[in-house]
Formats: sequence, structure tokens, C-alpha cells
Amino acid sequence: MSETAPAAASDAEGSAARPSASKAARKGDSRGGLFARIALFVRQVVAELKKVVRPTRSELITYTSVVLVFVAVVMAFVTVVDLGIGKLTFWVFGG
Repeated sequence: MSETAPAAASDAEGSAARPSASKAARKGDSRGGLFARIALFVRQVVAELKKVVRPTRSELITYTSVVLVFVAVVMAFVTVVDLGIGKLTFWVFGG
């Protein structure tokens, strides 16, 4: 178990015991107008997008190859299962 799990569990238990603390925090926080909230949202989105790390060309090729191989394996598995169920159905009900 990680170190933060007990802290998160204790916070989850204590959050119901402190409803007035969250209301007090909200009262001090004045709600801006619609455009102010939209601008805040856009600023937060831009800040999060700055944290994104783009993969290198070799990483992108590796990830793409892994996905394509995985999709091919799943397609083969589903095909085999489908053919097996089809053969079983024809065997049981005659065809």
C-alpha cells in the first residue's frame, strides 16, 4: 500500500466531518461571471497542455506497432471464437 493511501482514507473519512470548512472556503471565493469562468477554464487547459510530453519518433513507432499487433491478436482471437461457435451451432442444430 502506498504512503498516500492512508492519508487519502483519513481525508475521505474526515471530509464529512468538516462541511463548514468547505463552505467557508467557498464564501471567500467570489464566483466570477460566465466569461471569467470560461477564461479560467481556458487558462487551466493551456497550463495542463504545457505539461504534455510528446513522444519521440522512435517511441511513436514503437507504440503504434504495439497497438497494431495487439489489434491483430484480438482480431484473430475473435475470428477463431466466432468460427468455433458457428461450427458448434451447425453441429448442434444441423445445417
